[in-house]
Amino acid sequence: MTLLQVTHLRCEYQNNPIGLGVTTPRLSWQLHSDDVHVNQLAYQIQVSCSLEGFDETKLVWDTGRIESDQSVLVEFGGQPLQARGRYYYQIKVWDNKGRESDWSEAAYWEMGLLSPADWTAAWITPDSHAIDSQAEPIFLLRTTFNTCESISRATVYATSLGLYELELYGQRVGDWQFTPGWTSYKNRLQVQAYDVTQQLLAGKSNAIGAALANGWYKGDLAWNNQKSIYGDTRALLLQLHIDYADGTTEVVRSDSSWRASTGPILMSELYHGETYDARLEKTDWATAAFHDQDWSSVSELPHSKDILIMQENEPVRITEKLKPNELIKTPSGETVMDMGQNMVGRLHFQVDLPAGTTLTLQHAEVLDREGNFYIGNLRKAKQTVHYVCKGGGEAYEPHFSFQGFRYVKLEGWPEDVALDLNLFTGHVIHSDMEPSGTFECSNPLLNKLQQNITWGQRGNFLDVPTDCPQRDERLGWTGDAQVFIRTAAFNYDVAPFFAKWLRDLKADQRSDGGVPFVIPHVLDEGSYSSAAWGDAAVICPWVVYLSYGDKRVLEEQYDSMKAWVEYMRQQGENEHLWNTGFHFGDWLGLDAKEGDYVGATPRDLIATCFYAYSTKLFVRTAEVLGRIEDANSYRELYEQIITAFEQEFITANGRLAAHTQTAHVLPLMFDLVEGPVRERMAKTLAEYVTEQKFHLTTGFVGTPYLCHVLSENGYHDVAVKLVQQEDYPSWLYSIHQGATTIWEHWDGIKADGSFWSDDMNSYNHYAYGSIGEWLYRVVAGLDLDESQPGYKHIVFRPRTDSGLSYAKASYKSAYGLIRSEWSTGEEGAATYEFEVPTNTTAEVNLPGVTLAAISINGSTIGQTPGVLASQEQDGKLVLTLGSGIYTVHAEAKVTA
Repeated sequence: MTLLQVTHLRCEYQNNPIGLGVTTPRLSWQLHSDDVHVNQLAYQIQVSCSLEGFDETKLVWDTGRIESDQSVLVEFGGQPLQARGRYYYQIKVWDNKGRESDWSEAAYWEMGLLSPADWTAAWITPDSHAIDSQAEPIFLLRTTFNTCESISRATVYATSLGLYELELYGQRVGDWQFTPGWTSYKNRLQVQAYDVTQQLLAGKSNAIGAALANGWYKGDLAWNNQKSIYGDTRALLLQLHIDYADGTTEVVRSDSSWRASTGPILMSELYHGETYDARLEKTDWATAAFHDQDWSSVSELPHSKDILIMQENEPVRITEKLKPNELIKTPSGETVMDMGQNMVGRLHFQVDLPAGTTLTLQHAEVLDREGNFYIGNLRKAKQTVHYVCKGGGEAYEPHFSFQGFRYVKLEGWPEDVALDLNLFTGHVIHSDMEPSGTFECSNPLLNKLQQNITWGQRGNFLDVPTDCPQRDERLGWTGDAQVFIRTAAFNYDVAPFFAKWLRDLKADQRSDGGVPFVIPHVLDEGSYSSAAWGDAAVICPWVVYLSYGDKRVLEEQYDSMKAWVEYMRQQGENEHLWNTGFHFGDWLGLDAKEGDYVGATPRDLIATCFYAYSTKLFVRTAEVLGRIEDANSYRELYEQIITAFEQEFITANGRLAAHTQTAHVLPLMFDLVEGPVRERMAKTLAEYVTEQKFHLTTGFVGTPYLCHVLSENGYHDVAVKLVQQEDYPSWLYSIHQGATTIWEHWDGIKADGSFWSDDMNSYNHYAYGSIGEWLYRVVAGLDLDESQPGYKHIVFRPRTDSGLSYAKASYKSAYGLIRSEWSTGEEGAATYEFEVPTNTTAEVNLPGVTLAAISINGSTIGQTPGVLASQEQDGKLVLTLGSGIYTVHAEAKVTA
């Protein structure tokens, strides 16, 4: 018999999560088979409540055989889940070949603390009379406790006002960074759960401690010297639950019995860096043997526990380590290390230097045209680490600060000591999302572009989707997030990341439906509701649904989406046009007037286009969720917006009354025009690009869609020339200038080596990386059917007319690996390879190919297992494939 296995069990996208706060978790799995065209016909799930493993005598849910092909995000439907309960689950399936799988290996999830009633701990902070709550040093908090023998499970639940790190008996608890993360702190505060069963000393005295820093809660945020936005007092909330083999539980909790002090971290700020005096280290401060008689008392702080939620997204972690690749002596005499990559994180080092030696490390992205260290684009952010040595061998890296940098200037190194680059390591830090996609082609510069896009995503997806990681900003700009989200979803599994961020968007959304420019909202009260920025409220949930088949994100965000559409509807005198209020417009468009950041495209045209687009997506959302009344009502509104758009912006002869690239991109991308008007608009856009010698003039609004519109409307050749352009302005220009990430400005470094302005010139700014979606979906041709989201039905549309000899993309979907690859020979014949995971199907579109001219897996179509249908239509060959791997040879010359 052929193989049929159930593998890759996941609960809420995670592998064996603990501390889950979702009371109706969803389970997913993959099927693996060595046969073709294998689909699931039915499944059975069993869930038991146990600490030791799957126990059939403790079932809380047994579905029995369920006739369904659903294997992704199946909702738990058993008995109510208990706080801290651990639940093991196993799955078996039946397929369309009459086979029944064995039970899968068991996986588990563990619930967290689910309500304020589950908390008996108190918020604690050092007594103000002993330690100034406004002081810069990091606070240390600790307590001791005794344990019994035979510990079966021990779990810490912790959060803070500020940032925290935990130690248990002198060892770091977990590897998560910048906990509890950044949320809308007045509404939502995440709690982390850590399994510390192996760290506790059974039957002995133990100690647990926490270090507390300002972080996003009360540290510097944004560019207006804002501090203490959410509060002015750091505090800790912690419960350690110890379960014993005899069934009893002991709880160690934060309360007034804890002790407090300060330590060697004299200052730590997200923007500014850290000051650390190793001579002040309190050795083994989190061990039971440490004497804390000279420590001060703590106070219990009245603060809400109603806002507590369990961790929702992936934790931030160190994901990679890089060694400096060069030591530079600059023309001005600076000692600078080059990491070889613009990265986000921090520098770890090991040194053996005399006590009192002070090392200063300043971080920057680029060198100036003379080759000197350049920090002008950091604005007020210092990005500087000061370290005072204690003497002897020692190791250090910052705790509560991250830097965006490629270059590190080192000062204070003794002249009589050789500087060894091997002592230094760059720790790359970001949300630990699972990598999901790859793209590669025959053009090395496009491959480098893909790498730069990925590095830009890594650097800016640090708990929230930030706009830049280096200057005094690093905020969750909504416009950047919505233009990049589809590319982001190819590169990494971003479903939990965006679900968490969207909940913060909903929490910070104004009562009138307006959406702040940045989420979490930390700017002034007038900073909200620009077109294309506020539309993140609708576009981002829709893309998560499309990419992962996740209806729950639409359900959770539905009211927020509707409120945003209604906000737009209420602007101005005409409810079908949006021609009032502030808008960023086509931000950084190259057709802007000199000295202006906003491109030349009329802002009311942009606003009305996005008004229509968000309304359209909301109609589709209502249809998906079965909200028929809303779907009908807003469909009528959408049609009225289109009519108003045509009357306002299109002449009687079908010409658009705006003469920019972006003005033509948006109506085409959002399907606001059709027939001859659409054809004329696409032709005009192609002419505009050609007149610029295949360069763009678009900004943040038009750039993400420009190549899609050209390719979809018969001008793929123009899009290809545009993307492979190498001089300014282009995606590849920055690569020739040494870029290893995506820039904020096309000419962040000009051809003569000079810079764009200091004010706003990030060299790690992912928005223009949105071209990655076009590389995946159009060039490699890996796409989905929107009527069956989450890649349940895959659509392959490879474009061999992309000016390349080969291209290939892969994507790890919830069902398994998807691949689309193509290459062309000397005579123009093409070879394609497609991989379709089990329990999915695919449609393949091959323009210019005939049935008579191809073979699949070495055979004719009629003799190839897994080929479910084939037909020639409209000058292309359309194949329907079941799961499997297919190599297609097109013998005749291929044209698109």
